[in-house]
Amino acid sequence: MTLRGLIAGLGLTAVGAVWAEYPDKPVTIVVPFAAGGPTDKVARDLAEALRKPLGATLVIENVGGAGGTLGATKVSKAAPDGYTLLLHHISMATSPALYRNMQYKTLEDFEYLGLINEVPMTVIGRPTLPANNYAELVKWLEANKGKINLANAGLGAASHLCGLLFQSALKIDMTTVPYKGTGPAMTDLLGGQVDIMCDQTTNTTSQIDSGKVKAFAVTSPKRLAGPALSKLPTLDEAGLKGFNVSIWHGMYAPKGTPKAIVDKINAALKQALNDPEFAKREEALGAVIVHDARNNGPEHKKFVEAEINKWGPVIKAAGQYAD
Repeated sequence: MTLRGLIAGLGLTAVGAVWAEYPDKPVTIVVPFAAGGPTDKVARDLAEALRKPLGATLVIENVGGAGGTLGATKVSKAAPDGYTLLLHHISMATSPALYRNMQYKTLEDFEYLGLINEVPMTVIGRPTLPANNYAELVKWLEANKGKINLANAGLGAASHLCGLLFQSALKIDMTTVPYKGTGPAMTDLLGGQVDIMCDQTTNTTSQIDSGKVKAFAVTSPKRLAGPALSKLPTLDEAGLKGFNVSIWHGMYAPKGTPKAIVDKINAALKQALNDPEFAKREEALGAVIVHDARNNGPEHKKFVEAEINKWGPVIKAAGQYAD
């Protein structure tokens, strides 16, 4: 063996040893939203389930702002060593259309580690809304064109995206009223200052169960479980054929993270998704854990690309974007 070959061989051996030792220090999961929200909750529950299979302490770092793009930017520019990961939701696919000056490229600047869960949405209304079921809601919306206030939790929020698609499917323009978070939006919906909202089950189930809002439909392909949600039709069966919106979460690493580390994280992620306690916590949130090919990086990436193609035209047609 030549001297160059010997050096190269020793170098590969050293790198391989580093990979084999991974992780030998805490791993940070960046959540690109404030603490206490649905994505933060998923991340903290997943971190607990990941701790044993990955063999590391996991630290949650909340980097909120700009619809999740600040946190995603931070991870895209982090060292590709497996110690800084990103847990992000559907905004990973919608941000390219919403933000014209992003500092990263969604499909090029990350290693895809796997999809985690999907959270269905619900169409709800203020308690004083005259409609009592979905058919009556549609009649009321058609009769009140130009007067309807549709609440959302801000640009790029799940409720914003679902509302855009709902308007597009019904072909009824509504006045969108953005808030700084789901809490203020829900408060005004309960108080009757706005008419309707389309938001995640994680945010609406307790209000539906308590009868504080009127619930009309769910956005999942099938009806949901639970004493209140099971009574609601899907939008597909109610007449909006093919209407299927869920807020999903996935995990990512910076581009260039060694394959051996990516594979190790992916294997640990799959084990975590089968953790009974994690499953119990997700069910309580109304979330459905993903157990299919999208748990793998390549299929996860294909899914995100399809979501980009799905949401891009809807967002651009609405003309709602940020710099």
